[in-house]
Amino acid sequence: MLYFMRKHAKFFYVFFFLVIISFIFFYVGPIDKNQNPVVVEIGKKDKVHINEYWRVYDNLREFYKDIYKDQFNDELEKKLNLKEKALETVLEEHLLYIRAREIGLTVTDRELQEAIMHEPAFQRNGRFNRDIYIRTLQLNRLTPAYYESMKRKELIVKKLRALIEEPVTISEEELGDFKGQNEDLKKALKNALLRDKKNRILKSYIESLKKEYGVVLHRDLIG
Repeated sequence: MLYFMRKHAKFFYVFFFLVIISFIFFYVGPIDKNQNPVVVEIGKKDKVHINEYWRVYDNLREFYKDIYKDQFNDELEKKLNLKEKALETVLEEHLLYIRAREIGLTVTDRELQEAIMHEPAFQRNGRFNRDIYIRTLQLNRLTPAYYESMKRKELIVKKLRALIEEPVTISEEELGDFKGQNEDLKKALKNALLRDKKNRILKSYIESLKKEYGVVLHRDLIG
């Protein structure tokens, strides 16, 4: 497992970047209820339309195709349950954003500017390039104002995730039989356990939000 994570670290970065982009780079125009129905309802607080879902799904599918190469096929896609994963991803991001706003989390203009300038997609030779930034937005039919608004939402969600995960630690007792291992192995195991623990706590938090807000999923729309 640790070997797999190290080997495919760059793919995990790409995936999370694509998920973020999927919430930003999708066309938002007049909603046609017949062509763009609601796939997720979060009480009376929010709705997710099918176009946003399919963008997340497409990016997730490309991510796994990069990992599995020629081994990726329809059968493997079903085993990976990609449609359900995409649905959970889009739901979780919306739930966390709602809660983040409720507890007053914000992002300053300075924080937003720094995040955009450090985004690899907008850099050339390791430095922010405004021409690339503007051209990328134009290719996706976006204005800087709209992109920056969605980027701010992403950063707000990131702050909430940090608040949830930051207090999580792994004690020596939790290492159990691994306490006597060499330091490098012990560190690797501890980091793996920490990631797993943070993920479980975050998932538990999201489940509590689902119950609190009330979630309706229209799975029939995704087949």
